Amino acid sequence: MSTTDNPEAGTEEIEDLESLRYRRLSPFWMTIILGLTTLTILLAVNQLFNLGFFKMTAGMVLVTNRYMYLLAGVMIAMLFLIMPATKGSSKTTVPWYDAFLFLGTLALTAYYVWFAEDILDEAWEFNPPEHGLYVSLALWAVVLEAGRRAGGIAVFIIVAVLSLYPVYADLMPTVISGVSRPFLLTGAFHMFSEESLLGIPMKAFSSLVFGFLLFGVALIYTGAGQFFINLAFALMGHVRGGPAKVAIFSSGLFGSMSGGPVTNVLTTGALTIPAMKSIGVRPKTAAAIEACASTGGVMMPPIMGATAFIMADFLNVRYIDVAIAAAIPSILYYLGLFIQIDAYAAENKLSGLPKEELISLKQVFKEGWYYIAVFVFLVWMLIFLKRESHAPFYATILLLAINQFNPKYRLTLQRFKDMVFAAGGLLAELAGLLAAVGLIVGALQVTGMTGTLTNDLVYLAGENQFALLIMGAATSFVLGIGMTVTAAYIFLAIILAPALITSGLDAMSVHMFLLYWGMLSFITPPVALAAFAAASVSNCKPMETGVEAMRIGSIIYFIPFFFVFNPAFLGNGSPVEVVVVCLTAIIGIFLISAALQGYLIWVGSLTRHLFSLPVRALFLIGGLLLALPGGGILPFTHGELAIIAVICTGLGLGLNLMGRRQLAT
Repeated sequence: MSTTDNPEAGTEEIEDLESLRYRRLSPFWMTIILGLTTLTILLAVNQLFNLGFFKMTAGMVLVTNRYMYLLAGVMIAMLFLIMPATKGSSKTTVPWYDAFLFLGTLALTAYYVWFAEDILDEAWEFNPPEHGLYVSLALWAVVLEAGRRAGGIAVFIIVAVLSLYPVYADLMPTVISGVSRPFLLTGAFHMFSEESLLGIPMKAFSSLVFGFLLFGVALIYTGAGQFFINLAFALMGHVRGGPAKVAIFSSGLFGSMSGGPVTNVLTTGALTIPAMKSIGVRPKTAAAIEACASTGGVMMPPIMGATAFIMADFLNVRYIDVAIAAAIPSILYYLGLFIQIDAYAAENKLSGLPKEELISLKQVFKEGWYYIAVFVFLVWMLIFLKRESHAPFYATILLLAINQFNPKYRLTLQRFKDMVFAAGGLLAELAGLLAAVGLIVGALQVTGMTGTLTNDLVYLAGENQFALLIMGAATSFVLGIGMTVTAAYIFLAIILAPALITSGLDAMSVHMFLLYWGMLSFITPPVALAAFAAASVSNCKPMETGVEAMRIGSIIYFIPFFFVFNPAFLGNGSPVEVVVVCLTAIIGIFLISAALQGYLIWVGSLTRHLFSLPVRALFLIGGLLLALPGGGILPFTHGELAIIAVICTGLGLGLNLMGRRQLAT
């Protein structure tokens, strides 16, 4: 099943997805979008590389807040052209009100850019001039509308209510009351301070997210997505359950670039789901496998999703530290998926695809070796040169330069325009979302609620870490249903993370825990967007696919607790401890997967006899006990957990042997 015949196959599904969200603009508006996107890229390069272009040409210093106002303002203005106001709005023409919002946002941006230094020097967030009060209200409304378009009605309602919190903070019950501010001064604080509109979300966007998003788009439009799919088919297409394993491998790699589970499903799933069905995988299972694989890609280094960069800003650490911490959990998750698929294929006697139908590994590397080289270059710059903000720009230039020597994937002028437009759309969409969510940060900061709420949550939980974790998991999941993962994470990083850290838990573990549980809504009913998208590709029932995805991806529900119980799972521990927790977790995941699928490698089927249920229950218990890390906040050592696990597994093996003998007689 060679997938290399169409060089543009890797981006067709993404373009189809974009057509659902973005307008098909006329040449006039398209030219404006391409021009503004190019302008913002040059602006970011000038600021991050400290080129001093504005000082040389206009004698003006581009102070940080001026740069961020420019970036946010231009991106939000573009959003009104690219994304329709409602689903029923025209996808081909720009209505007058969106043109008005576009021009109005640019005019507001010009105001903030002009007064940027005065805003800093005279502390306008607390003592603004009268004209600043009313201009702030206008931009506040614009940011709320941008958040609605980018994140949906749930984001709009939550941000609107919480951004107004300083106005009514003193009227709230004692537990959640705070210092109040007049309405006009609240708007001024949101727009002029470096804690709200220009807070952590936008800081991360303007310094780190911007470059990595450009790199991800460049990878997709230069054929890297197709390369990774071909690589997966060449490596695993012929083995037992090959297409299902291809889905895991390719979706993990592609998801790291796209950062969006639904986009990932619609791109790689268009190839992997039909291939899985062709070897006998049930439609709902094929869709569930793809949904689980695509969801995990968000946490797969080295690129990951935008949330990882924001996490680095919250924790005040380098992005590479977040990527390294995410490596072990993401590998364990994909290992669990892989083992389950292998067990499913063995139990159902599913073969791979014939080798003669597959592209050769040699051919794959011949056509796309430079993608690997560019990734190596990126990682080298991140880890050894420690140039996080510069690395994606250099990697993008290198990728585009080398790619032009490949006649199969060389960018034509039209494809280059498509790439720039896609980058502009994604940047504008994310900027609109992050600008809106930043208002929540500002509202809680100015009222003093951040610290107060932390203490109250710890008090309500009785300083019980398990109670706080359950609260965190449930809240993350619920917010993940109605909001994007990034928005849900930012909200909880402000509200809940400080309480968990105050209770004594590791900071990196807490933030990763909240992110993982926010992601779970993509494969968990009643919403399960990734599973529902996969169901549409596989032509099966969405809710059944969601339930199947929960079963196949069940290990992801446990992994966040593993690294919170013991940060060694994130590499935060002695080398010996990290190795021990990883090895026991791998064995435990084997047993958990065997229990869920009813098949254990080297043992065979665990079903089809009288003791099937108790055998699988014992394997599940034994696997969980082995995977759980001893030490940390658990009152058990590695050895104690391992002994109990061995006893449970031994009983399970014994019962399984008795059942098979009884069946044979």
